Amino acid sequence: MSLSNATHNLTDNARNLADNVLQSAQDAVLATRAAADQSLDQAEDTVRALRRRADPAIDDLAARAQDLAARSIDYCADTSARARRQIQHAADATGRYVAAQPGRSLVIAAASGAAVATLALWLSRRRRAY
Repeated sequence: MSLSNATHNLTDNARNLADNVLQSAQDAVLATRAAADQSLDQAEDTVRALRRRADPAIDDLAARAQDLAARSIDYCADTSARARRQIQHAADATGRYVAAQPGRSLVIAAASGAAVATLALWLSRRRRAY
C-alpha cells in the first residue's frame, strides 16, 4: 500500500465517520422532535380530558348556586310577607284596644312616652359624664 492509497483510505474513513456522525445527529434530532410531539399530544389529550371532567362539575356548581339564590330569595320574600302580616295583625289589635279602652290607652301612651323621655335624658347625662 502506498502513501497515497493510505491517505485516500484515511480520508474516506474520516468522511464516512463524519457522514455517520451527521446521520446520527439528524436521527437524534428527528427522534427528539418525535418524542416532543408525542409529549405535546399527550399533554393536549390530558388537558382536553380534564376540561371534559371539569365542565360538568362547573355546570353543577353553577346550577347549585342558582338554586340556592332562588331559595334564598323565596325565603326572604316569605319572611317579609310573614313580618308584614304580623305587624298588620298587631296594628289591628292595637286599634281595636284603643277603640275599646280609650282612657286606659291614653294613660299607657303617656306612661310609655315618659319612660322613653326619662331613658333618653339618663343616657344623655351618662354620655356627658365620660
